[in-house]
Amino acid sequence: MSQELPAWCEPLLTQVRSARTEHFTRLRTPRTGGRPSAVLVLLGEQPEHGPDVLLLQRAATLRKHAGEPAFPGGATDPEDAGPVATALREAREEVGLDPESVTVLAELPQLWIPVSDFVVTPVLGWWHDPHPVYPHELAEVAHVARLSIAELVDPANRVRVRHPSGWIGPAFQVRGMLVWGFTAGVLTALLDMGGWAQPWSRDRVVELPPAPTAPLAGANGTAIGANGTAGEIDHVAGPLP
Repeated sequence: MSQELPAWCEPLLTQVRSARTEHFTRLRTPRTGGRPSAVLVLLGEQPEHGPDVLLLQRAATLRKHAGEPAFPGGATDPEDAGPVATALREAREEVGLDPESVTVLAELPQLWIPVSDFVVTPVLGWWHDPHPVYPHELAEVAHVARLSIAELVDPANRVRVRHPSGWIGPAFQVRGMLVWGFTAGVLTALLDMGGWAQPWSRDRVVELPPAPTAPLAGANGTAIGANGTAGEIDHVAGPLP
């Protein structure tokens, strides 16, 4: 890799190199079938907040998955060379991310979401050259945020969410968002692998709200700077167990 990585990356990468599907979900990925797709798990760093991850929030007007937080990502196009190409293309289309600003670190194991039959490859990246990003298409993306790892691992922001189906899984309540499902499952595994996770109470269970999640605090569809705050995948499908 041509870009120097921060020291906090190494423990995560050491674990990611040997990561298997079962580290993220109990569901086995089928050997054949499923719609190929990818998401970008983009890690950055801000001097005042430390390491962070880029998330977007879906527009509240969408027919499906309105208001849900997600990694940038979507289904693979025929011209995509692979998961990395899909993840970077989707991030460019959704939030205006320059692919040249990203150092790809790893492709994580493929994860199957049976509700939609998507087979998702999370692509882990280091944002070596951060720049302002923004909702590229307001009809689909309402907000973009860089959530610090410190916020995500804060025990006060950790909960479990109960889906109407009865499924219960990990979630994060941060800046007016409820991050759950596939996104929360991947984040939970990576926070553990990176050695960031802190003890938190599994007894805090919240019901999945029927209405779209509240907008990000202080965000109105505006751009966020390289050092500031302002998917189809997670949201076409059910959450990881």
